[in-house]
Amino acid sequence: MRRLAGAAASVPLWLAACATTSQPEQAPLASPAQWQAPLPHNGNLTDLTQWWQQQGDPVLVQLIEAAQAASPSISTAKSRIDQARAARTIAGAALLPALDGSVSASRGNTQPPQPLATTVQAGLQASWEVDLFGANRATRDAAQARLEGAQAQWHEARVSVSAEVANQYVALRTCERQLEVTRADTASRGETARLADLAARAGFQAPASAALARASAAEGKARQTQQQAQCDLDVKALVALTALPEPDLRKKVSAVPGIQAPFAPIAIANMPAQVLAQRPDLFQAEREVAAASAELGSAQAQRYPRLGLNGSIGALHMRSGGVNTDLTTWSIGPLSLSVPLFDGGRRAANVEAARSRYEEAAASYQARARQAVREVEEAMVNLESTALRNEDAQVATEGFRASFNATQSRYQNGLASLVELEDTRRTALAAEMALVALQRERQAAWVALYRAAGGGWASTAAATAKP
Repeated sequence: MRRLAGAAASVPLWLAACATTSQPEQAPLASPAQWQAPLPHNGNLTDLTQWWQQQGDPVLVQLIEAAQAASPSISTAKSRIDQARAARTIAGAALLPALDGSVSASRGNTQPPQPLATTVQAGLQASWEVDLFGANRATRDAAQARLEGAQAQWHEARVSVSAEVANQYVALRTCERQLEVTRADTASRGETARLADLAARAGFQAPASAALARASAAEGKARQTQQQAQCDLDVKALVALTALPEPDLRKKVSAVPGIQAPFAPIAIANMPAQVLAQRPDLFQAEREVAAASAELGSAQAQRYPRLGLNGSIGALHMRSGGVNTDLTTWSIGPLSLSVPLFDGGRRAANVEAARSRYEEAAASYQARARQAVREVEEAMVNLESTALRNEDAQVATEGFRASFNATQSRYQNGLASLVELEDTRRTALAAEMALVALQRERQAAWVALYRAAGGGWASTAAATAKP
């Protein structure tokens, strides 16, 4: 036993010169020192994890919760977490000894004329691969990194679903406001057509003017019908996202007036790296780099000798001719050393393949980080642009509406033609529709910034979350 233990202790020392090297677990990330786009609302603080509740629209919160419960992408992400957790357990088991048990019983006569014999055997067999160069530890570390990445993907799926539902909800509310505009326009055109028709019958206007008024009324009605259809399509899109029955969804939406105020501000740190740390997709990419680094170390360790130790304990009970016989056996060993000599370059190729996967993961992580910076910058640029354009759009809408009202008054007093009236009507309608569309664009920019900032997620939450 002392000689066996001494041999087992000397082998690792003999192989100490064979050390594995792996790539860094984190790829270098060069992020800009500060944002180039203006910070929205000067970076007022808010909690992104509760951002939807801060909007003052309970319908939006309910729709997001329903969509997350029904989302296939979130269900898929949960399944991937379970798979990654199982893979980590399997990888960790390779570091521990394996123990198998066996029991057998037999009855027979193998040496006539000896009497029949009943034999019962039980045994335990143990085996253990000594992880000399860390191959199994590296595999376990890679599995752990991928589990953390899968948990981050679950958060990313939740953020994506929330943003998608919010965008669709904003589209519906915008459509409803545009529908109100078109309804008012249709009513105005209809009244103008009615008065023009009365004037033409009385001989105060030419029939062509009445025809133009009827055509304008028909155009307005067609636009209203088209706008109503678009709102119905937006409702059906929300039904598909939330899996709510359409009557229930319409009831929820109609119970609360549309979005009027802008979304609550989002705080964006001056240092992009602080914001990028919140993004679950970047955390997942960083964990993939760590997993690829561990797998590279595992592939390198496969090129070195492997040390294994076996052992067994057995018990036998035999009864023959009224005589009982009990035997117990045990053994430690063999202590086996497997040294790779020639494999046709297979292990070296595995190392090169693992190194290539690491470089690919590092490049993907850096590219995703650059894309994340771009998404935040673009969202802030859009917010700044919509804020500046909003005042001009308000002034333009008010001016065109005042011009239309004045022209309509002049037309009713016979001082303006119907052609002039319809021209100012189209201009005023276009300005009102553009203002509503601009407000939707600003809401969409807030949602884009929420998503680009990671939805308030933090890496510590992903590491401990158990969905």
